[in-house]
Formats: sequence, C-alpha cells, structure tokens
Amino acid sequence: MSMTVTHDILIVGGGGAGLRAAIAAAEHSAGLSIALVSKVYPMRSHTVSAEGGAAGVMREEDSLDQHARDTIFGSDFLADQDAVEALVQEAPRELIQLEHWGCPWSRDPDGRISVRAFGGMSVDRTLYASDKTGFHMLHSLFQTSLKYDNIVRYDECFVTSLLIDDGKVQGVAFVNLFSGRVQAIHAKVVIMCTGGCGRVFPFTTNAAIKTGDGMALAYRAGAPMKDMEFVQYHPTGLPGTGILITEASRGEGGWLCNKDGYRYLQDYGLGPPTETPVHRKMELGPRDILSRCFVQEDQKGRTFEGPHGSYVHLDLRHLGEKLIDQKLPFVRELTRNYVGIDPVVEPIPVRPVVHYMMGGIHTDIDAKTPLDGLYAAGEVACVSINGANRLGSNSLTECLVFGARAGRAAAEYALDQPAPATNPVEALASDEQRRLDAQFFRKEGGTENVADIREAMQQTMEEGAGIYRDEARMQQTCNDLRELRERFANIRIEDRNDIFNTERIGALELDYMLEVAEVIANSALLRRESRGSHTRTDHPERDDANFLKHSLAYRTETGPRIEYAPVSITRWQPEERKY
Repeated sequence: MSMTVTHDILIVGGGGAGLRAAIAAAEHSAGLSIALVSKVYPMRSHTVSAEGGAAGVMREEDSLDQHARDTIFGSDFLADQDAVEALVQEAPRELIQLEHWGCPWSRDPDGRISVRAFGGMSVDRTLYASDKTGFHMLHSLFQTSLKYDNIVRYDECFVTSLLIDDGKVQGVAFVNLFSGRVQAIHAKVVIMCTGGCGRVFPFTTNAAIKTGDGMALAYRAGAPMKDMEFVQYHPTGLPGTGILITEASRGEGGWLCNKDGYRYLQDYGLGPPTETPVHRKMELGPRDILSRCFVQEDQKGRTFEGPHGSYVHLDLRHLGEKLIDQKLPFVRELTRNYVGIDPVVEPIPVRPVVHYMMGGIHTDIDAKTPLDGLYAAGEVACVSINGANRLGSNSLTECLVFGARAGRAAAEYALDQPAPATNPVEALASDEQRRLDAQFFRKEGGTENVADIREAMQQTMEEGAGIYRDEARMQQTCNDLRELRERFANIRIEDRNDIFNTERIGALELDYMLEVAEVIANSALLRRESRGSHTRTDHPERDDANFLKHSLAYRTETGPRIEYAPVSITRWQPEERKY
C-alpha cells in the first residue's frame, strides 16, 4: 500500500491564515485539490484565543495612510512599507467579507460595526466581536471552508519534514497521531501557516501547540528566517498561567496602576491621564514600551510581589459591570476562573508575558519564500508588516490579508505546474520513517529527559533574550543552546505506544524549539542597537546607519549564519519614535 497521497496544494496549519488560504485557493479554481494538514482539530488552533479585535479602516475620520503610518511607526521603521500598504488597502474588504461569512462583529446603536481603541493606533479602528474575536473569526472561516468539496482535511497529523526533490518543495511527511504511522502527501506547492513559537519561553500567552514547527521545517529545508530577534511581550498576562488579558480591556478604558494605586505610565512620556480613548496614550502605548515601563517600575520597587513574581494592577472597576459584561465578558470569565477575582470589584494582577513573534520565514509580498514551491502566511511568516514591534489587532488582519494572498498565489503556481509522471516523494517518505525511528520512535538507550532540556532552554531564553538584553547574557544563551542541542541527541523516550504518544510529540516539538531558539538568540546577539521589542542595555539607541535592515538567518551545521537585507521604504522616512 502506498504511503503517500497527492494533492495540488498542501496547507500546513488549520488556524486563521491556513483556513483563509484554503478558501482563497478553492475560490481561485474549483479544479484544484487542496489538503489542509493540522496538528490539532482546526477549531483548537491558537487563533481561537485572540480576544481584542482586527484592525481595518472603516470610519470617515480614519484613512489608509493613517493606518499605514501607525503600523510603520509602531514597527520602529523596520516594516516593509509596500507590504504595510497592501495590508491596510485589503483589510476593509477582508473584514467585510468575514462578516458575510458569518462573523458576528459587535455593533453600534446606529447599526455600524463597532471599533475600539488599541495601542499605538491614532484613531479607533479595531473591529471586534465582544472580546472573543478570534473565536468567532475562526468559526466563520472553518464553517466557510466546509462549503468546498475540494478542501480535504488531515486533522491531528504532525508534519515532521518538508520533502524536497529537484530543488523544489514537493510535499511533506507527517506522523498520523492516531495511528503513529509516518505518511506523506505529495503536492505541487506547500503553504506554511503553523503560527508562532512562544513556547521557547517559560511564560507565554501561547498555546502548548505553538512550538515553532513550521519555522523550523522551512529553516531546515534552506529558507531563511527573518527578524527573529524581535519577540513581543504583551504587558498584561496573568501571573502564573500566562493567560492573556486582552488589550481591549485598556482600549475600553482600563488603567495600569502600581502598588501605590498610581497610573505610572504618565511618568514615561506617554502623556497625562485623560478619559478620551483616542488621546489616552498612557495605557494605549505600544506593547514594547509598556513592557519596558513595567520592568522600570519593578526596579524602582513600585510593583506588588506575589508567588509568581512581580506584578501591577489592571483596574477596570471604574468601567462598571454593565460595560464589562457587554464588551469584556471573557475577561471577567478568565479572571474569575483563574485568579478568583471579579474585575467589577477588584483590580486584576498582570505582568508582561511573551506573546508574539514579529519574525518568521522570509517571504515576499505574495507570501512566496525563497524556496521554490513554498509559501507562508500568518505568524509563522515575516512579510514584514510588523518590523520590530507589532501593533495590537494587526495580526488577525494579517492572517486574513496574507492568508488570502498566499492561497491565490499558490493556486496560480500550482496551475502552472505539470502533473508529475511519477510520485517523487515515495522514497523520501521511507527515508523520513527511518530517520524518525532512529532518532525518536525506536531509539534505544539515552539518558536525557525531554522535560529537563525544555525547561533549561526556556530558562536561558528568559535570561538572555527577554525584555532587556545585553551582550554577555545573550552570548551565554547562545552557548547554552548549543550545549542543549548536544544533550538532545541523547534523549530517552520510554513510551513505545504508537497511538497519541505525547512523549514522542514532546520530543519532536522540542527538536523544533531548540532550532528556533538558537535563531532568536544569535540574531539578537548581532543586532547591536535598540529597536522596538529588541532593547539592549549596552546599545540603548536605535542605529539606522548600521541596522535599518532585516536580519536573515540561514541554517548551517555550526549554527545560524546571519545576513542582512534592506527594508522597503516607500513614503515614510525614518524618524524618532515618540508617543
């Protein structure tokens, strides 16, 4: 029996970007066979946890140029401006399309779709569906994808390698988690939509599935990783769990207060307190700046101390129960369930938490990577609209706009490719089975524990690649990761069962995470400036003369080789980033 099946387009990842790509490809041509491979059932993809909203120009007081300018300014001028212009131009159409597919956007009394304030946005432009936007968006995309008979899903299948033949990506090998069998899909083109890699850090909003799978797969196959030194900390995570308290809570008027009950952000150049949301820059400053402000408050001894470290208060009490229940019901549910606090009567303890990767697989404006036959979209990709710091609510929009672009571009590519005379990945799939058996599934001996190595990796990443960085600690992290990679070669896997073997899955995920962590640390070490989320105490200034450029990390046997590429600047010249 053949171990492989064939499709025209293969999409890895069933979240917002993957589903949008699948729909776009299906709409482009009903004759294309489209495979959607996902590590989890699509409705369990991490897109489901996005709360705050999606940005798009929908009001007369807003403009495309203003959205673009906010995004570029927020990126500390590292965003590619042609990509940003594409994002803001196509966003309104995508968001309206999503409503036609069933997304229940919240409404104003006059019937218009509601918009709320978000950090770094100069006007209210974030559309939302209460505070469960990702949940409703993912439902709408998933249900729409079911309309297309030419989309075939492979749920709970974990991709272990890209199959390359004759210099082209020709498919993937994957482990069917239910059977434990290694199988392969041959395809003319592959789109990577596997999300980020926040789990390389110990304290993150990211789901347990976000282990950098797609990033590592593309990197190993030869694609460069772009701008991986830029790791976004979200200023409001719940201590202990890392669960996100959405930026919408500040967009609706929440305050960040230190242990003295003082709104401390007014001391950091973010403006005085005001009740007008659009002008209230304090709590609505960009995420990188707010995260640094927390660290400085902590160093001044103005934070609370708890069992999970320092924290400050997010105070929503003045908003009132009616507004909280109407616009932030999930925030109330989360805080009640996980910290036993009702935000109507008590402030919420919060601290910065790893949230998002600005970097990812290097792609062009149509989601194409430098590897022939490979495209990427969503958080796994770096197009780059986010540069050194992403503005909140741009990421869901990015999934829609560039997921659609990837689907259309991949469909055109697939239609141009001739049908293969033979299946070139059959032998490659057999090779992958042998590799996995030797390294993981049938491995004998070994003394290292997966959990121990994972914990050590997360700890060294926190110490060397956190909110504030310096040469010595980053170098130590790079050295630690090399050592952990050597230890990983000696892992022990005791569970021999084939069906839903979580020990095996954990080992495979750690293999990916070590790869991605090394890219983050080495890219950061060589960027000797402070820009956006990358803040170095030994190089505190932005250095446009030497570092107004993207980092590109290429895999070698001795670790990442870092090169650089220019930033695309169309109309907005770099200036000092002040709010």
